Amino acid sequence: MSATASIIDHIRELRTRVIRSCLVVFVASCGVYFFYDSLIAVLSAPLSDVTKLTGTNKLFYVTTLFEGFWVKFKFSTIGGVIVSLPFHVYQFLRFVLPGLKSREQKLVRYSLIASTALSFVSLYLCYYIVLPSSTQFLMSADFIPKNVGVMLKFSQNLEYVFHFLLYTMIVFQFPIVLEILLYLNVITRKMLLTYARFVIVLIFIIAAFITAGADVISQIGIAVPLTILFYLTILVAKIFGWGEAIDVRY
Repeated sequence: MSATASIIDHIRELRTRVIRSCLVVFVASCGVYFFYDSLIAVLSAPLSDVTKLTGTNKLFYVTTLFEGFWVKFKFSTIGGVIVSLPFHVYQFLRFVLPGLKSREQKLVRYSLIASTALSFVSLYLCYYIVLPSSTQFLMSADFIPKNVGVMLKFSQNLEYVFHFLLYTMIVFQFPIVLEILLYLNVITRKMLLTYARFVIVLIFIIAAFITAGADVISQIGIAVPLTILFYLTILVAKIFGWGEAIDVRY
């Protein structure tokens, strides 16, 4: 088989997998659309304590005519992408893995397992610990006087919760990237330890970005676990002997 024919076959396979992924996103988005009320209930649960301040059972308020429609369309589409993400990852791996060596395939599989575990850890931390604590702190009587009412905008606050969860899940993949770089000896453990203080400062800056500078509690709730994972990454690399010295393996 010529190189040109091989490239064309790969392009056709890629096109097929992309089309499949797009169709699955559409179907998943339709599914999320029908379960939209349940999705909103899940996203708004960490803010449920706010109803105690409003004195009503209404947590959010819409402020424009099209806000409800736009939020439903947006979250149904994004939710469809997230729900179908395992299928996309499967399609990507089926396309990439045949061209990798055995050791590289193992690295991808283990990284995927670790990535999934860290995603669940980050979601649990944010949803059940950081967000409720942050809400209670920000909505406490120390900041909101008794004669001041509370009205939360529907789209703005739902997006805040969603982005908080999504961005935290993404930055919790940071240890995976570091571990891969240590495994490939692109960086060394000594290098990470030397610049550890700068990494920690960067972690707190990222935590402030994720929380939109909302409060110290939520920033610490994100930054401290990330700092612990940073040092655990170095420890794991030391146990397996990764990152000893700069030595390109490939």
